[in-house]
Amino acid sequence: MRPEVPGPPAERPALELLRPDWAATARVLAGMSTRQGGVSRPPFDSLNLRPPCLPGEALDEVAHVLENQQRFAAALGAVPVWLDQVHGADVALLEHGDLQPGRPLRRADAAVTAVPGLACTVLVADCLPVLLCADNGRAVGAAHAGWRGLAGGVVENCLTTLCAVAACEPAQVQAWLGACIGPREFEVGADVLQAFGVEPRTADQPHFAYQPRPTGEARWRADLPALARERLRRAGLTRVSGGRWCTVASPSRFFSFRRDARTGRMAAAVALRA
Repeated sequence: MRPEVPGPPAERPALELLRPDWAATARVLAGMSTRQGGVSRPPFDSLNLRPPCLPGEALDEVAHVLENQQRFAAALGAVPVWLDQVHGADVALLEHGDLQPGRPLRRADAAVTAVPGLACTVLVADCLPVLLCADNGRAVGAAHAGWRGLAGGVVENCLTTLCAVAACEPAQVQAWLGACIGPREFEVGADVLQAFGVEPRTADQPHFAYQPRPTGEARWRADLPALARERLRRAGLTRVSGGRWCTVASPSRFFSFRRDARTGRMAAAVALRA
């Protein structure tokens, strides 16, 4: 029997999906959730989508998460395949078997599929979600791009896998960037600049604005969407949209780990229409 969950109060906002503004084929379904439209209680209010099987402490109630996931799937129009994300650069090629009940989550930070109705899905709460679709409608992909994964090549790996599956070139792929921590909020140290091959000089660098702390300690503000756009461009993909929302600056709309620490997760997903 399905667990009982509280119904949403009349004043609770409806489930919201950010939709890519790309000129994608009609075969492609895509969207990113916000924190609105679910049943979870604070601090996970309300559309927390983090799978209950992932490890952690003081987590959301299982019944609430499962209800939230069902609502997200219905709004998207496809079945999400959740990943065990580790801030790496591995890509999972999703097949029909990934929908088997009880199957362990694939450990990867990106996914590609050519199976209709199956959604490549990534969880975020400040990291950048990147959705990809081939113009020929043969394959789609999603990448979870925090700074570690982005510097490690997760978007390039996802693009390469998608092109192999869809038998296309990077120039025949479109990308959409979802909501993430914005360039005014993403304070980083020298290690992050070095991970991207940028010298940590005490001055503005490409995609890194120098902003020391009051104590004089060197810090920069990183532009995660701009870094992703540059890496996609170097890989041969020229059409990129989105990336204009800041998760930290909009507490009523987005979960943010950096802002709140104990919080929920949003999801960005892309699928081929069944």
